[in-house]
Amino acid sequence: MGEECEDPKNDSTRRTSPAAFLLGFLREPGQVGSVIPSSRFLEQRIVGASNLSAARRVVELGPGTGGTTRTFLRHLAPDAQLLSIELSPHFHELLDEITDPRFTNHLGSAEDLAEILAFHDMGQPDVVISGIPFSKMPEAVASRVSQAVNDNLAENGRFIAYQFRRDVACITDPIMGPPASCTLELRNIPPMRVYSWFKQDS
Repeated sequence: MGEECEDPKNDSTRRTSPAAFLLGFLREPGQVGSVIPSSRFLEQRIVGASNLSAARRVVELGPGTGGTTRTFLRHLAPDAQLLSIELSPHFHELLDEITDPRFTNHLGSAEDLAEILAFHDMGQPDVVISGIPFSKMPEAVASRVSQAVNDNLAENGRFIAYQFRRDVACITDPIMGPPASCTLELRNIPPMRVYSWFKQDS
């Protein structure tokens, strides 16, 4: 690939450095599920499960260095919105490099999803995508995150979680029911399961 972009901050195809991701893992290992960014194969599997081209409001929980975020932006419609919620100040700062007008970068906890959506005047999301490692969270926190996702999704909204371990299913099944699908992407380090849930009727 040639270096054609005059301003790298406006290049939505630019992938963040694996070194930056590793540094984030070393700084805050309890908040990061892997030592390297997601592979393009995993990203495409998430895009397919999310039906991003039809979504207008998307929330990404735990975007890390922004590799997945840039991929999602390439698949979203021109009038769509993408809100990232990142707990790590290190990763949050890196995400500020993304200047796409459809993108909003928020430093905070996924537990506070309702308040964050209201703060940014964003309606109920069609899709919530989570890369945060449920296996590393206290069970009570993980349950509050899953409940917040279910409570704030739009009707027929999707919750997509890509995870190394199965903890997310144990936490989310009592709230949203069994996943509609679960696929394994082996072309990633580590291999990741991609879970898909639909919002339960109230």
